[in-house]
Amino acid sequence: MAPQNAAKPASRGLVTGVVLFYLVAALAMVMANKWVLNTTTAPLFFLWTQLLIAVALFGASDAMRLLPDRLTFNPQICKGLIPMVALNVVGLSFSNYTLKYVDASFYQVARGLVLPFTVVTSFVALNSRPSLRILLACGVVTLGFFIGVFLDGTPVSLLGIFFGVTSSAITAVHSVVIKQSLNVVDGSALLLSWYTNLLSAVVLLPICFLAGEGSGISTLLFGVEEGIDGGMSPLATFFWGSMITGALGFLMSIASLLSIKVTSPITHMVSSAVRGVAASLLGMWLFHDVITTGRASSIAIILLGSIFYTWLKHLESQKPAASGGYERVKMEDVEAGKDYKPK
Repeated sequence: MAPQNAAKPASRGLVTGVVLFYLVAALAMVMANKWVLNTTTAPLFFLWTQLLIAVALFGASDAMRLLPDRLTFNPQICKGLIPMVALNVVGLSFSNYTLKYVDASFYQVARGLVLPFTVVTSFVALNSRPSLRILLACGVVTLGFFIGVFLDGTPVSLLGIFFGVTSSAITAVHSVVIKQSLNVVDGSALLLSWYTNLLSAVVLLPICFLAGEGSGISTLLFGVEEGIDGGMSPLATFFWGSMITGALGFLMSIASLLSIKVTSPITHMVSSAVRGVAASLLGMWLFHDVITTGRASSIAIILLGSIFYTWLKHLESQKPAASGGYERVKMEDVEAGKDYKPK
């Protein structure tokens, strides 16, 4: 029997609005990040300013009673979120380093192994045995990654590839940790986002100096440098880029919550595919990236494999688990880190 208080499906207009909002915010985030990272030698300090601005916006929104949950600060909660914060700091740092060392148009390829890593993590941590068709979809995505990295012929930064692959693996592990972290904050995704941003900012500041960014920060804040070809100075670029990306980071926290509530996994994956293509085109237009036939083929193959995977997970979610077999894990449950055990 269906629950009496079952939520009504979201209207088409609301779904469209949420998808467009998340799409535009995510695209602007990548482009603004690349704009600043092209001019600074302190990527971790840049990430810290983004987190700090997002925390300030969370606090201002809470003071004006604009958020559904009141923000709190509990040392016990902080202690329970240590794994989440550690993964968040390392994952965001490596993601920023990836974008610093590779073209904006190549960013999706460099982080193209998120899906295969997610399936492996699901198998190891959640005891979810993937079907042969799921493995095929992962194989397609992996093929697209190797085409972009090794067969394109365009020189790419091996360091950027390393950061991209590592951040992809961290993203996959992050999906498992989310479930435990939500339990710590009584299931409030908004509180989880608030604590994660706040604690990540606290942890990241000393890491900036341990990573040797002290001289870069000093030059940025107190040095006098002219902009390239009469453009903005590095400090002005850093300031405006931090403001834009910090605000976008806060908005994307809200957009993610809305996306989870009103869109399906297939809608989310299609919007991600559109975002990937748009990011490549914007990278070519704004930063004069070179989109070769090999690079375009790599992006297309990764997107097709991802869409194929999402379609397969949708089909599997419609079928009851076979008796004596393994229960398939829904895509949204993998993202939430839901625990599954073999029957």
